Amino acid sequence: MTAALLYTRAVSVFDGVLRAVPADRQAAPTPCAGWDVRALVNHVVGEDLWAAELLAGRTIAGVGTAFDGDLLGDAPLETWSVAAEAAGKALADVADDAVVALSAGPTPVDEYLRQLAADHLVHAWDLATAAGTNLRLDSDLVAAVSRWFAPVEDAYRVHGMIGPRPLVPADAEPQELLLAMFGRSEALAAAERFGAAFDTRDVNAVMAAMTGDCVFESTAPPGGERHSGADAVRAAWQRFFAEAGEHRFTTEETIVAGDRVVVRWRYDWPAGHVRGVDLLRVRGGLVAEKLAYVKG
Repeated sequence: MTAALLYTRAVSVFDGVLRAVPADRQAAPTPCAGWDVRALVNHVVGEDLWAAELLAGRTIAGVGTAFDGDLLGDAPLETWSVAAEAAGKALADVADDAVVALSAGPTPVDEYLRQLAADHLVHAWDLATAAGTNLRLDSDLVAAVSRWFAPVEDAYRVHGMIGPRPLVPADAEPQELLLAMFGRSEALAAAERFGAAFDTRDVNAVMAAMTGDCVFESTAPPGGERHSGADAVRAAWQRFFAEAGEHRFTTEETIVAGDRVVVRWRYDWPAGHVRGVDLLRVRGGLVAEKLAYVKG
């Protein structure tokens, strides 16, 4: 895949995700520490406004502070569209052997476009995660970005451009591995999405966060119950929410190890409380197994 095509397709993925983000999620946190949805979109918009200028041959000094601060104003989508279109037009006019004046020094346009593509693709996942969606990235894009990033991953991490790589299984799926390379944990995102859905007592949202062949082991006395398959698990949630009354789960600690997530929680109801743990197994960004254990 050419760098230009990779970039264009990654921009399209980001565009589709952004347009699907609910209006009330602008302040939702993203997997990028310190960035909510609006801050992340502002970053990507700025990146494409810069791309339009740099691909046209301008320098960083020449652009100056034009793209500092808030770029979105009252029309984030419209601003994004203008930025993406400007970058696309500049790309159409640039020569394949052109060199771009980046802060790191003169950089071949092919390399610059692959950097941009990676940022748009990973941030598309960040954005979807902030919106509560399990985004499955195109396998060709995942493969292309992974091939480009593998030789430079360590250098990016040394310079503080990405976070620590979380542990992933030896047989991790390509998307899970790519996200880990960029310091993201798909398992943690899945656990948090499941927890958010559970807190709303929305059975449909809970099931949307689980696989079709999911398993749930409950803490129902005396020895717990095991529910296998989406229909059985859905029925278990329906009974639980119908019978629970006034209750509240509070997450006290979350530990991620590969495709496993341990969630330590406290469960309160008017007459008392208990503490327990969930052992979650994640597959494809969804909870495949939830094993619950409780201590009175």
